[in-house]
Amino acid sequence: MAQLTIDRQRASALGVTPAMIDATIYDAIGQRQVAQYYTQANSYKIVLEVTPKLQADTDLFSRLYVTSPATGKAVPLSAFVRVDTGRNGFLSIGHQARMPAVTLSFNLASGVGLGDAVKAVKETVAVAGMPATLSGSFQGAAQAFQSSLASQPLLIAAALLAVYVVLGFLYESYLHPLTILSTLPSAGMGAILALWACGFDLDVIGLIGILLLIGIVKKNGIMMVDFALAAERERGLAPEASIREACLLRFGPIMMTTLCAILSGLPLMLGSGAGAELRQPLGFALVGGLVVSQLLTLFTTPVVYLALDRVHRRWRKRDAAQLVAVGEGA
Repeated sequence: MAQLTIDRQRASALGVTPAMIDATIYDAIGQRQVAQYYTQANSYKIVLEVTPKLQADTDLFSRLYVTSPATGKAVPLSAFVRVDTGRNGFLSIGHQARMPAVTLSFNLASGVGLGDAVKAVKETVAVAGMPATLSGSFQGAAQAFQSSLASQPLLIAAALLAVYVVLGFLYESYLHPLTILSTLPSAGMGAILALWACGFDLDVIGLIGILLLIGIVKKNGIMMVDFALAAERERGLAPEASIREACLLRFGPIMMTTLCAILSGLPLMLGSGAGAELRQPLGFALVGGLVVSQLLTLFTTPVVYLALDRVHRRWRKRDAAQLVAVGEGA
């Protein structure tokens, strides 16, 4: 693309206007229709233009003339028109936030995740030494990826807080909800390991799978803790006996619900066809988190339950001792 510059001062001295220059250039390379020839069967348009060979010639403007109204002589366009082929002009200039902007697009290579690409772009910008007046930002999928990563920890924390508050009201305890929430780290670890082992990145879809695990996995702890607390409060069983009985009696329902969730995630994990690459991280995160959680929480949940129950009993003994001391002092 060539850039065309007109010396208006010189053209004005010769009495040549920009409209005259534009008309001359359009006659040469603009395909101006000057007439139409009619026959009995067809009509033909007569177009005025220079030969294609001359159109590609950089010395074309020295061969095109315009009549000067001031002198009455033919003046070549090269006298006041300059063509710069070493610098390209812009067909359009994009803007963002009322500032000129240029969009640079990139595609991901095979086996490269979006997170790795974003990191590589940031590292390149850091060592490029751009001026302070030049700033950049991600758009499209990269921007959505960054936004989701920025807000995802807050969403997970809010979800855990909501679950803790609801379970605290349900069991009338500050500690027993922690027993149920203790099942979640193993699920998150299983989801991340499954994604890593199968070559997937922890992208937005994988994070959605981890959020779904919060609702699915905690039901294992709820089944055991709810049954154990009921046995303690209604039948007066010791904590060790109540949690052991809960593990034995609720093992069947826990396995059935977990297997149902795992089997429902297998089509997402093993599916193929259009859009399968979008659904597969969700399936791997669900299945991996459920499998690891099922293997670990059946053993860790009773341990956490008994440990927190001991802490709860110590608090009660300390509070009771303080009450006794206050009563004696009175």
